[in-house]
Amino acid sequence: MRMTVTCGALLSLAARLALAQPAPPPAGELTSPSSEDRAAGYCDFVRGVGGAEAALELAPELFGAFGVVNAGEASGGAGTTPLGEPTPRITAGLMYDVVGIYRGRALRQRAEADCRRQRALTVLESAIRQGNGLGEEAALEARARVLEEALPQAEALLTSLRNDMKQGQVTLEELNAVQVRLDGLRQLATSTKLARERLAARPRLQSGARLESVLNELRAADDQLEEHNGALRRARAWRLNLRGGYDRLIDVDQDLPLFGQVTLAYNLGHLWQGSANARAREGRRRATLDDVSGVPQRINELVAGLRATQRTEEGRLQEVSTLVSDLEAQLQSMDALQTREIRRFRGYVMMELARLRAEQAYLRAHVESLQSFLGAGAP
Repeated sequence: MRMTVTCGALLSLAARLALAQPAPPPAGELTSPSSEDRAAGYCDFVRGVGGAEAALELAPELFGAFGVVNAGEASGGAGTTPLGEPTPRITAGLMYDVVGIYRGRALRQRAEADCRRQRALTVLESAIRQGNGLGEEAALEARARVLEEALPQAEALLTSLRNDMKQGQVTLEELNAVQVRLDGLRQLATSTKLARERLAARPRLQSGARLESVLNELRAADDQLEEHNGALRRARAWRLNLRGGYDRLIDVDQDLPLFGQVTLAYNLGHLWQGSANARAREGRRRATLDDVSGVPQRINELVAGLRATQRTEEGRLQEVSTLVSDLEAQLQSMDALQTREIRRFRGYVMMELARLRAEQAYLRAHVESLQSFLGAGAP
């Protein structure tokens, strides 16, 4: 009866382990779901597969057998069963591999590592899809805000000049010059709107994601995935089976038709697994780095191009900021002069200042976005 109680305890323990949730991953990893979590479906898939495989490892195994065996007394006599006479036999019970606890946990941990890897991979693939437009969304939004504020003022200026032309105070050439500048602002607003719509259709990069950190996360998760694969391969070399249950020989007197057995098995191939697993882990790491079409290589190329863009736009931002300051100073000096010629020239300056302010807002927001994605370090 003690063996029956033991098997029942094993069944209860295995059921609790099979239903247990996996341990939460370390802090700082890309695991929190969001509205842009495009890896959620893949994570559900690998976790489901890992849970299904772990359930078979963590739970005990029921077995039953019926057959005929040779059984009986060693010496014949009246009322005894001769040695070797076929006797029906019924065997049923539970079997549990204690090493399965380790394998089940390793399967779930492998699924979590695979999920981490896919999350990082999805973020990097989103950055690759953005390409040179990475960080441009905030820049286009900043430009659109400036133009939205400047266009009504420019429209009002053009209307005022048309009234002045009717009174003979403005020539047609002067009016056309302002119309051309206003049309340039309108075209810039239209192209900004189209660019924002195109970017909105692409996968959006997570806010605050830094490409270098995400790339390191991908490498760490990929290495951890292979580490769990190696651990599972090593665990297959060991078996510690606990077996117990009912064993009945029909028509044979037995005081207690129960049995219990502990079996330890070890595969000698385990002695050569260490070096092979280490070689596989190192080979996977090098293959990921050396793959010319892989995500790490494409991210490195993207980062190099974006850093060049960042340096160029930082220089251009300084130039535009200087021009904006000069034009703003000119406008302040013109406000003190109220002649007709000065007022007309002030309109040209306002148009050009609006264009430069839109470019300044775009460059400033783009440089800040690139700094958040790339960091301030040298390439």
